[in-house]
Amino acid sequence: MLAKYVKLANLNAFVSSDWDRAIFKVGETAERRRKGAAKSIFDGELVAVKDNICSISEPTTCASKMLEGFVSPYTATVVKKLQAAGVIVPGKANLDEFGMGSHSSNSSFGTVKVPYQLERSVGGSSGGSAAAVATGQCLAALGTDTGGSVRLPAAWTGIVGFKPSYGMLSRWGVVAYANSLDTVGILAHHVEVARQIYDLINGFDIHDPTSMPESTRSRIAACLQRRGRPRSLRVGVPAEYNTKDLEPEVRKGWLDVLRFLQENGHTIHKISLPTTKLALSAYYIIAPAEASSNLARYDGIRYGNKTQAQEPSGDVLYAKTRGENLGAEVQRRVLLGAYSLSAKAMDNYFVRAQRIRRLVQQDFNRAFALDHPLLDPSQHLGNSNGVDVIITPTATSLPPLLSTVQEEALSKRSATAYRNDVFTVPSSLAGLPSLSVPVCQDINKVCGIGIQVIGQFGDDDLVLDVGKEMEHFQSKGTGQKGPLALSPALRKPCS
Repeated sequence: MLAKYVKLANLNAFVSSDWDRAIFKVGETAERRRKGAAKSIFDGELVAVKDNICSISEPTTCASKMLEGFVSPYTATVVKKLQAAGVIVPGKANLDEFGMGSHSSNSSFGTVKVPYQLERSVGGSSGGSAAAVATGQCLAALGTDTGGSVRLPAAWTGIVGFKPSYGMLSRWGVVAYANSLDTVGILAHHVEVARQIYDLINGFDIHDPTSMPESTRSRIAACLQRRGRPRSLRVGVPAEYNTKDLEPEVRKGWLDVLRFLQENGHTIHKISLPTTKLALSAYYIIAPAEASSNLARYDGIRYGNKTQAQEPSGDVLYAKTRGENLGAEVQRRVLLGAYSLSAKAMDNYFVRAQRIRRLVQQDFNRAFALDHPLLDPSQHLGNSNGVDVIITPTATSLPPLLSTVQEEALSKRSATAYRNDVFTVPSSLAGLPSLSVPVCQDINKVCGIGIQVIGQFGDDDLVLDVGKEMEHFQSKGTGQKGPLALSPALRKPCS
């Protein structure tokens, strides 16, 4: 592993590492295994951690000059749970600064790349975590998913990316971007590994006010037990996801997976999620608004590095510090968020975005057969003819060229970069479990196509089960024994 890390250092997957400590830990693990006293099945395995998740052994910089050299006084709960199981954290993975970006190019450490597509984007913001797994530098990695930051890079690097239901994994020790959306996610080569890592770090955390308490977890478990595990699933296909922007290769992969599931005994059903077309706009109001509040602390006084330049006199105390130490994309989102929270714009932007978020949640609740386990029974929106899971593409396109990404960032078309999250944002707004599974007929090739499985809140295990079944498509493909019932509708893009 060390030799591979040195060989691939130019890919910028890691921003810091301590291989001397990792090698020492490997020796300790070997001794435990020799004695038959391994801490878990992952004892001695390497799991990378995104650089916005705190640990006391490595700096936590969020890939920003503002936090360069910062070492947290405590370790995040999810990292503690990994370490308690004997997992070795070799280093911190690169990311878009403070998690803001879709290409892992907004980093003070440079752009993340993978060797089989050096000129193309790896996705973001958890691109370093995805690249570390995709290139075999670690077994799995932790990332954070706010609007698709685990699922998008997983799709574009050909691995699995899982975002659990909001509140299932502790956020204590995770540097906040948007509190109501941030979720720790898992990247791995296989769904089963992602599931086992999830089981390892899942659980209530008293330190995290957004962590799901045990009473609520029991309520969710009871709801799922009453439902049981249907042998033949009703699979939902939202018409709104078949957009004109969907590239032919992605649409074909989507259709092939649906046909594969149909051949395996599941039924395919067209559904409608009408608020989907508004979800992205709402997200890019809510997330920057929360970010502008969370990042206010980075001023060189409370947190962060202070600029060496003289601050101007008057009422402006830290303008140069923030201007020099925060990147362009972070500044853009902070300004946007501050404006949408201003008295002049609050009602027209932030309040309306929150209303759209509620409509997105209601769309999903009407589509699923299972009631949302946290809603009062009087708010029943479930559909007896509803679906068990929803299958969509993870992204509209294959990985774009980095040169195109840079051109768009510098041009008046910079808003087009935000469209990469159009399929991942809705489930984030609703807090639903979502899993991206790579799809490619050639198992020896990375096609850059991911298909997303979305489940009702708390139905994480079913999402993972369906993802595991979809993995068989990689090796078996589809026999195309019969027509897909919804293929005519899917071949006609929505306007």
